[in-house]
Amino acid sequence: MSAPAPARVLVTGGSGFLGTEICRQLTARGTETVSLSRRPGAALTRLGVLQVHGDLTDPAAVDRALAGCDAVVHNAALAGAGGPAAPYWRTNVDGTRTVLDRCRRHGVRTLVHTSTASVVFRPGGLENADERLPRPRRYLAAYPHTKAVAEALVLDAHGSGGLATLALRPHLVWGPGDPHFLPALTRAVRRGRLVMPGDGANLVDTTHVRTAAHAHLLALDRLHRGCPVGGRAYFVAQGEPLPLRDTVGLLLAAAGVRATWRPVPAPLAHAAAAARETADRLRGATGTHGLSRFLVAELVHPHWFDLTAARTGLGFTPPLGFADGIREAFEAAGRPAAGAGTLARLLPAPSSPPGPAGPEPPPAPAHPAVPGTEKGTARP
Repeated sequence: MSAPAPARVLVTGGSGFLGTEICRQLTARGTETVSLSRRPGAALTRLGVLQVHGDLTDPAAVDRALAGCDAVVHNAALAGAGGPAAPYWRTNVDGTRTVLDRCRRHGVRTLVHTSTASVVFRPGGLENADERLPRPRRYLAAYPHTKAVAEALVLDAHGSGGLATLALRPHLVWGPGDPHFLPALTRAVRRGRLVMPGDGANLVDTTHVRTAAHAHLLALDRLHRGCPVGGRAYFVAQGEPLPLRDTVGLLLAAAGVRATWRPVPAPLAHAAAAARETADRLRGATGTHGLSRFLVAELVHPHWFDLTAARTGLGFTPPLGFADGIREAFEAAGRPAAGAGTLARLLPAPSSPPGPAGPEPPPAPAHPAVPGTEKGTARP
């Protein structure tokens, strides 16, 4: 007989952008929800979420947060396009290992891990990528590398000590309150120009924050009921790839920013990023969101995915379309008429994503190989 939905769920990183939306959707359906994060969140207080403050690598803090929980959404991570590797390894790898260890000690039954599509990104991009795609031999930045190691740790833990696990791979999460993607784009606009690597014609899929959170709840419930979905990673996105320049233009227009895309040749941008990384390393810079080779590669190559596995295994369908999310952004900013015109001009007629959907991928191994990170190692 299948188990009911989780009664008490811990969301690590609950005060963050995606974490807050996951907590919002959990509490909306009546699930008792706990957050573990370094800082309090006013939205979580309004939602009635129990907040525990502490570090992911502190077993005592994790123990306090896990008390009475039967499931975990491990969403906390250090994200960035560059910067020194050590903080990423500490948060993303050591933190994940600590959470897994304490879950087993507390008898937690279910853990859903927020991974990222970047764990399989490679120069050349991702076109109709599915979960059979192997991880690259090398990574351009510590963020995707450490997230790949963390994902492997989570999938390897499936079935260990009664713990069921899976990983979700959202891509470019955006929506109301986005503290990362849109602010970075807005800062990059100078005198009505957005200077970007490449021409922006590369197709890129994105994930609205409500879509990403919805996928986490679907995965949590399926896994908790004992459905055969564990030990695997799943891509989740809107399923509506668009040229990057159109997506960027829509998001900026919704924020009231008009900018003309000004392309920089990709080789020149890559050389500038390599020089910037070298300079940052020599002066000991600790920033995580500056110009980097990883960022340039992400901006000039396609990223879109075959979502068959999530659809068939998790019952995943985006709860709102890309256009719906953009319309909401225009309306929230008091520009619904402008939004309608911009959408009509930029969005193509509804159609299926380019390329064949392909058959459902076979079950992925519980611990896919991560080059340079054999089982039992945590540091490069």
